[in-house]
Order: sequence, then C-alpha cells, then structure tokens
Amino acid sequence: MMSIFWLVLMVLCIVAEIATVGLVSIWFAGGSFIACFLAMANIHIVIQVIVFLAVSLLLLFVTQPLAKEWLNKDRARTNYEGIIGKVVRVTERVDNINETGTALVNGQEWTARSKNDKIILEQGEVAQVVNISGVKLILTKYQD
Repeated sequence: MMSIFWLVLMVLCIVAEIATVGLVSIWFAGGSFIACFLAMANIHIVIQVIVFLAVSLLLLFVTQPLAKEWLNKDRARTNYEGIIGKVVRVTERVDNINETGTALVNGQEWTARSKNDKIILEQGEVAQVVNISGVKLILTKYQD
C-alpha cells in the first residue's frame, strides 16, 4: 500500500513541476521514487520517510544550482539588466525634491532620480545607474 502512496506522490510532484516550470517539486519526485522501492522491499515506514526526506533534500541542494545554471545559460539579459552599472550623461538636472531629472541611456531618454535625496546631479554630469525603480533610473555620481 505504501508503494502506491509513494508512486502517487511522485506523479503529483511531477505534475506540479510541469505546471509551475520553476524547479519547485521535481526533487521530491526523486525522493518518492526511492521511497517507493523501499516500500516494495517492506522497509519500515519511518525509514521510508527518512530516506524520502534525505534524498529529496540532497537532490534539492546539490542539483538545483546546477539545473538553474543550465536552464538559464542561454537567457539573454533584458534591457533592464543591461542598464544597471552603465555610465550615463544627465540631460536634465536630477533633483529628487523637485522631482526633475532625465538621463540618456543607449540613445533613449529616461526619467532619472538620485539614489540620495541630498545629492543633485547637474545637466551634463556623468552618473552611474545603480538601480531601476519602475521607469526611473536611480543614479549616483560617477567616480573614475
């Protein structure tokens, strides 16, 4: 009877993995698979549960980083990710208090704000993008 339980759990984990495509439950399907063999060998239920947890966690911690790296190897950086760290030229005075400021990035003008409300970046200054909040660049003064 426990072998059926482990098989059903394995199928449910695989179905959940297919539904989420986020490497969420596949590790527990592997643990269920091994626990199913233990159940067929009439190994005590406590041992089955311990092995299920041990195998699942081992798979999770050992293979998850490798799997994520392999799945993301061809992932192209988006515009958002490519802009962070870039050095840009301020095209309109960046003043958080007065809610003004723009900067030019890759030929496109973006709304810009300073990371620090007390720092004002003047038109023509060079700044570095440290973050993006919504559609606004968050800038700091560029240091060579």
